Amino acid sequence: MLRALHKFPGLFATLLIVVMTLSGAVLSVLPTLEAVQAPSQLDSSLTIATLADRIAITYPGVEQIRRAPSGQITAFYFEAGQPGAVIIDPATGEGVANYEPSAFQRWITNLHRSLFLDDAGRLTAAAGAASLLVLSISGLMLTARRVGGWRRFFSRLRGPLMGRLHVEVARVTVVGLLLSSATALFMTASTFELLPQGSVVAFPSQVSGQTGATPGIMALLRDTPVDTLRELTFPYPNDPTDAFLLKTDSGEGYLDQGTGEVLIWADAGAWQRVNETIYMLHTGQGMAWLGVILGLMALGAPFMAITGVILWVHARRARPRIKGNFAAIQADTILLVGSEGGSTWGFAATLHDALTQAGHKVHASPMSQFSPHRYSLAERVIVLAATYGEGTAPASAKGFLDRLAALPKAPDMTLAVLGFGDSKFSEFCAYAGDVTRMAEEKGWVQMLPMATIDRQSPQEFARWGRDLGRALGQPLELSHSPAIPRSQALTLISRRDYGAEMQTPAAILRFAIPKVGLWARLAGRALGRFSPGDLLGIVPEGSHVPRFYSLASGREDGFVEICVSRHPGGLCSGQLLDMGIGDNVRGFIRHNPDFRPVRGHKPVILIGAGTGIGPLAGFARTNHSGRPMHLYFGTRHPDSDLFYETEIREWHEEGRLASVATAFSRTSGRAYVQDALRADADHIAKLINEGAQILVCGGRNMAVGVTDALTDILAPAGLTPAALKAERRYVEDTY
Repeated sequence: MLRALHKFPGLFATLLIVVMTLSGAVLSVLPTLEAVQAPSQLDSSLTIATLADRIAITYPGVEQIRRAPSGQITAFYFEAGQPGAVIIDPATGEGVANYEPSAFQRWITNLHRSLFLDDAGRLTAAAGAASLLVLSISGLMLTARRVGGWRRFFSRLRGPLMGRLHVEVARVTVVGLLLSSATALFMTASTFELLPQGSVVAFPSQVSGQTGATPGIMALLRDTPVDTLRELTFPYPNDPTDAFLLKTDSGEGYLDQGTGEVLIWADAGAWQRVNETIYMLHTGQGMAWLGVILGLMALGAPFMAITGVILWVHARRARPRIKGNFAAIQADTILLVGSEGGSTWGFAATLHDALTQAGHKVHASPMSQFSPHRYSLAERVIVLAATYGEGTAPASAKGFLDRLAALPKAPDMTLAVLGFGDSKFSEFCAYAGDVTRMAEEKGWVQMLPMATIDRQSPQEFARWGRDLGRALGQPLELSHSPAIPRSQALTLISRRDYGAEMQTPAAILRFAIPKVGLWARLAGRALGRFSPGDLLGIVPEGSHVPRFYSLASGREDGFVEICVSRHPGGLCSGQLLDMGIGDNVRGFIRHNPDFRPVRGHKPVILIGAGTGIGPLAGFARTNHSGRPMHLYFGTRHPDSDLFYETEIREWHEEGRLASVATAFSRTSGRAYVQDALRADADHIAKLINEGAQILVCGGRNMAVGVTDALTDILAPAGLTPAALKAERRYVEDTY
C-alpha cells in the first residue's frame, strides 16, 4: 500500500510537479534579487512621517508608498497627468530608479499559480501540490523502512546507483518539499475562501471634512518606524471625504487628512499572522535566505521525478507481464508473490500460464495485497515467497504476516507455499518457513507441504509443479527459463593460482571494472557500486542460472576480485579457472548488505577457510581506520593455498589486522580453523565481551565446526552463537 501511495501520484503528476517546482525555484530567488537591489540600509530610527514628507517634497503628486518584505520602498505618483512609479532611497526620499514590474516575473508567477488557466489552473496546481505532499510523506516512510527505522534515516545506502541517487536527493530536499507543498495547499484553500478570512477595516463613517494635514504632523506616523510599514495610501486630491490609509505589521486603519487623528484602527489578528507566516514560508518574501534554500530544495523534485520514472520502468521490465490475470473476486486460484529483485515473478508467470491453460481462473498479485475477503470464489492460495537478507520479507511481501496474524480464523481455501532462495546462505527460504509456520498456527489447511527452489532451479520448479498437479488431480508441466540479469563484460587483468600441490586448483581472479558513460550508469546499465562481501553473479556458458562469488574488493579499490576453487563437475568454476589474461566473462552485482562489519569501532572477528578468505581479505583491505580486526584462517597447506599471504602480512604490519591465526589441515600439525579458535578461546571470549562482531565465510561443514567451537567458548559467559545471531553480531556467508 505504501509503495502504491508513493508510486501512482508520482507517475500521474510527474509533468505537473516538474512545472510547479521549476517555476517555484525561479520565483524563490526573486526576493533575494529584490533585497540586493534595495538602495541602502534602512535607518531603524526613521519614521513613516519623515519618509512620507521627504517623498512628498520630491513627488508632490504621490498617491501611495509601499514597502516590500525585502525592504525596497516604492512610491506611486501622478505628474502632469501621467502616472509614475519609482524606487525610493529612504535616506533622501528621492528616486533612484524607475519601478518597472518584470514581465517575466508576472509570466512565471501566473504559470506557477494557475498555469494561465485562472481558477481551473489554481485547482490543478493544488492537485500537483497535494501529489507532492503525498509523495514526500510516503517517500519518508519508505526510506525509513528501507534503512531499518527512523534512527538510521541518514545511514549509508546500498543498491543500484539510480535508486541511491533518488533516495539521497530525497533525504536532503524532503523538508523543503513538505513545507512548500503544505503551504501551497493552505494558500489555495485561502484563495477559494475555504478558510477563515481576516477582517477588513471599513472606511470610517465620519471624517472632519478638512484637508491640508501633512504626514509629519500625524502622531501615529511619527511614532511608527518605517521598517514596520507595508503601505501608506494618500487621500484623493481635493476630496475632503477621503482619508489616509495606513497598513503596518501590527494592523491597519484610517487617518483624517485634516486633523491627522486616527479615525479607525484594527490590530492584526492571530489568524492574519498565521496567513502572513504561511505566505512568507512559501514565497521567502521577508526571509530571502529561506527562499533560496527552498528554491534549491525544489530543484530536487524534477530530479526525483525523472529518476522515479526510470526506476518504475526498470521495475516494470523486471516484472513480467502476466496475461489473462483474472480479478481476485472471480479467480479460483490466487497466486501471491513475494519478490525482492523480480525473479520470483518470472516463476509466477510460468505457473499462472500453466494453470490458465489447465482451465483455472488465476489471479496473481503481490503478497502485500493479501485480502482473503476478496477471494470469494477461490479454492486455493499458492504463495511463492523469496527470502531477503537474514530471513526477512522481500519488498512485495511487506505486511503479509501481520495481515495473516490479524485474521480471526484461517481462510477457507487450501494453501501451498513455495520458497525461493540460495542454499549457500544460512537463512535459506527462511521467510517462506515463517509463512508456513504462521499458517499452521492459524490452522490453515495445506494442500502441499512447503517446498523450496534453490538458486532458481527450473528442474526443482518442474518437480514441484508435478506435485502440485497431482494435488489438483490433473497433469501440470512447468517449463521455466529464468530471466538472465543484465550483466557486464568483465575482462580478466590478473590471476594468482593456488592448490596445484594439493590437486585442488584455485585462484584469485581480478577483473577490470567496465567503463560506461554517465547516462548508462543513471539508466542502470553499469556494474554499479559494490563492497567487499557483496556477490558477483556469473552466468556460465550453457546455463541460465547464475553462480555467485563473494567479492574481495570494493568499487573504491578499482577492480573486481574473487577467489575461486575448482569443484568436480563445476560448470562455472571450471570456466573461470580456464580463463587467460584478457579473456571476458559476463557478470553482475548482487548486494549482500547483511554480510559486512557493522559501523563503529568495536572489534571484528573474521573466520574463514579456503576461498572463504575472499570477503574477509576485502574487509581487511578497506580497514583504513585501523579498527581491531582479528583474522582466523584455515587452509590445506601454507606452501600450496595460503591465499593473500603477502597482503595479510602487510595488513598486519600496517594495523589493518590486529592479529592473525592460521590453521593447516595437510601438515603434520593437522589443524582446522575451529582448532585455532579453541586455542585462542580466552582472547575470543574477551573480544566478544567487548562487543565484537563475528563474520564467518566458507563451506557449510566448516561453519558447523566453527559454531560448535564458539558454543564451547561462549558457554562460561552465558552466551550462545544463536544469541549473537539474533543481535546480528554473528553473521555467516556459507556455501
